[in-house]
Amino acid sequence: MKHRKLRAARVFDGVRLLEDHILVISEEGRIEALLPAAQLEGEETETVHGLLMPGMINAHCHLELSHFKGLIPCGTGLVDFLMRVVTSRKDVPLVMEELAAAEAEMYGAGIAGVADICNTTDAIPVKKGSRMQWHNLVEVLNFRDENLPSRLDQYGGVAAAHREAGLHAGLTPHAPYSVSRGTFAAINEATAGGTISVHNQETRAENELFRSGGGDFLLLYATFNTGLSPFEVHGGNSLQAWLPHFTLGQTIILVHNTFTEEADILFAQEHAERYGLTLVFCLCPNANLYIENALPPVDLFVKHGCRMVLGTDSYSSNWRLSIASEMATLKKHFPHLPLETMLTWATSNGADVLGWEGLGRLRPGTQPGIVLLNETDFSVQRLY
Repeated sequence: MKHRKLRAARVFDGVRLLEDHILVISEEGRIEALLPAAQLEGEETETVHGLLMPGMINAHCHLELSHFKGLIPCGTGLVDFLMRVVTSRKDVPLVMEELAAAEAEMYGAGIAGVADICNTTDAIPVKKGSRMQWHNLVEVLNFRDENLPSRLDQYGGVAAAHREAGLHAGLTPHAPYSVSRGTFAAINEATAGGTISVHNQETRAENELFRSGGGDFLLLYATFNTGLSPFEVHGGNSLQAWLPHFTLGQTIILVHNTFTEEADILFAQEHAERYGLTLVFCLCPNANLYIENALPPVDLFVKHGCRMVLGTDSYSSNWRLSIASEMATLKKHFPHLPLETMLTWATSNGADVLGWEGLGRLRPGTQPGIVLLNETDFSVQRLY
């Protein structure tokens, strides 16, 4: 069997940064060994320039919105952004070539697996032919309990279509400002022990909605002819209002967390321990800058030992679909953040959360994708 021996000054194995190691791989990119260079002294090797690492995991994407690229302006805030997406989906025709181009871009950017948020079956043909792994989360939106049966039929059908195409899929709630109490209860029962994703505290207005029942979200509800907020006033921040709906051992990916406060993190950790939940905080910094021109409190999450992953969101809210670009933004704004920490968020953490044993690490017998990362500008070259 032919194989290659790639020697790099620095290698990230999915957990640790290693100095001067050699990665032995088959022609297909299957890992045979990862060894200190001294163990193969005198053998013929190929020196590669850059940080050698496994393929990355995009823990939050909306592939089916890829044809919105460049259509929604930056910096208008989440509520305006949501209203533009809702109205545009009626008028902007689906362009499958744009979805295929987005999939190819992610692959070329060194991404090996994607947790994808779906409202429709539009992206199924692209995913079926993809070289990446996909974990599909079918997003349930439902303001009022009386509409629950029809909504579950609608979104359950989308999930079933993904599974019929051979793609993993399950239901997930969209966000606390778009999911009724009864809907949360139904999803809790349907996802016991499973993995879900929730858009969390992406804007100040979300916390305001649950503290007082007012704020900018009333504009969104007016577009749906619901009048006032359909949700009860909690008196506290959003996370403290919605998380108690989940009690059955779920793994919950909390996405964005731009306006999460320290008290929210402590509350969430206590609730998770009580009910056997696994909480995972997903950062999409470029999307946060695109929509709200704000960034999440990264240092708070690190301080409290939160499990972290990275996502790109969609082309309706980002300039690129690149996890390396998300790391570059984090490094720019949080220069004290260790590279090894970010790389773990970008690889093994995401793979572990999504149950992909063959991804996220450089382990013998696996094909996790092999990437060269430029540590200066975070550009990427995909080798396998």
